[in-house]
Amino acid sequence: MSGSGKSEPNVGGAAVAEQTMKLADLFTGAEIAAIRGSNEIEVRSITYDSRRVRPGALFFALKGEKEDGIKYLASALERGAIAIASEAPRSTQVPSQIAWVQIQPGAQRRALATASANFYGRPGRALKLVGVTGTNGKTTTTYLVDSILRAGGARTGLIGTIGARTPRGRREAVNTTPESLELQQMFAEVRDENGKAVVMETSSHALAMDRLWGCHFAAAVFTNLTRDHLDYHKSFEEYFAAKRRLFEGTGAGPADVGVVNADDPYGKQLEGIALRTFTYGLKNGAQIKAQKYPLAFSGLEFTAQTPVGKIEVQSRLVGKINVYNVLAAIGAGIALDVNSAAIERGIRDLESVPGRFERIAAGQPFLVIVDYAHTDDALRNLISTARELSVNNRIITLFGAGGDRDRTKRPLMGEAAGTLSDTVVLTSDNPRSEDPLRIINDVLVGLQKTGAKYFVEADRQKAIEIAVNEAKPGDIVLLAGKGHETYQVLRDGPVEFDDREVARRVLRGHGYGVTNN
Repeated sequence: MSGSGKSEPNVGGAAVAEQTMKLADLFTGAEIAAIRGSNEIEVRSITYDSRRVRPGALFFALKGEKEDGIKYLASALERGAIAIASEAPRSTQVPSQIAWVQIQPGAQRRALATASANFYGRPGRALKLVGVTGTNGKTTTTYLVDSILRAGGARTGLIGTIGARTPRGRREAVNTTPESLELQQMFAEVRDENGKAVVMETSSHALAMDRLWGCHFAAAVFTNLTRDHLDYHKSFEEYFAAKRRLFEGTGAGPADVGVVNADDPYGKQLEGIALRTFTYGLKNGAQIKAQKYPLAFSGLEFTAQTPVGKIEVQSRLVGKINVYNVLAAIGAGIALDVNSAAIERGIRDLESVPGRFERIAAGQPFLVIVDYAHTDDALRNLISTARELSVNNRIITLFGAGGDRDRTKRPLMGEAAGTLSDTVVLTSDNPRSEDPLRIINDVLVGLQKTGAKYFVEADRQKAIEIAVNEAKPGDIVLLAGKGHETYQVLRDGPVEFDDREVARRVLRGHGYGVTNN
């Protein structure tokens, strides 16, 4: 492959299209030093993965953190590449008839984004793009905004952690925000099926790596900012700077409207960056706010005060954190000129979000909840939500920390879980290449400070059995960290593992009959 550095399942990297485009036209607006060879050749496809090269392809030899695509030139040429794009000078192993596009230093991913957009006819210009960024709440907020837009009559695309959906079907996620090539391909699918908008999670990695270069956002939404991804960004301020780019613009001008959480200190720093700003929150200073929001397992029902009048909210989502997500989605709906009735209907129509406070119902006398929470702040939100909904019952929290990721958040996760839970079951998440016991020991540093009762079991299936065995009538069992994921990434690669299915299997083993959620 070309050195994109992906290690998760289902690696992508190719565009399949019937159209062709001259090489010179592909790089209109890109930061290139020179095209050596004919710039009139007709390119039939673009890819940055040598395994996906087809005859007539342009191969981007990207230099990643772990690998350099130059290593795969021979493979790309053997498969039929007719042009190579790279920051490196022309390689001596490339035949003279092969065109070489030399990209300006530091501009390889911006060039990929520009060429991809050109190849598909700049599809983003025909769509309203909505980007949602923040540490927590991105997935739920995108699902809400998408539901609101569809309630308003628009055909849409939805891209994020759980996967992507266009009018032509669904695909699994490799990254929260795909590489620019896949993004432009999906934008084109939405445009070509008379779609009007794409709602997407915009991760800090994607913003920092120019995957969104050239995309103009009709609405940019900020949920919150807490500690995460510091293995990549190196500092919290660098992490925030990446999020800020969504509002400032990524080569196509600032966002038309920014929708920011006024209750978050970093949200306040984003006010006024987009051409217009709507603020939301639970405090009086916000433009979109909720002052009374009863919390119950049945869902949310409250009145939102907004610049366009009152909006009545009825939602099956639960907890205070989802009050924020709903308010953010209302702000995006207003920014996109969706009428209040459609906003209300869109919120009401969304039944659930996969792996986000998802209930596993098997007739057992206690609740089992699966959630994607995998940071200390997300764990606090998850456990606090359960506590708000059931003040007097015990909470049993199962979680682990991911391997090959920011080690500094591990003790913080342990402390958050131990402080707020009655019992903790500490296990593995996606250990990747790390020793699971080393990860667990890092988490224990924080957990043991709390004095909470806890169990340690590295085998996640056995750990789920321990959590269920501990549960008594009325308790709440939280299975945190993996949410919608259907695999676990171990040292030797991914294996099938779905917390929801394992929980159902364990409950069946206890004699409970599974029913539909």
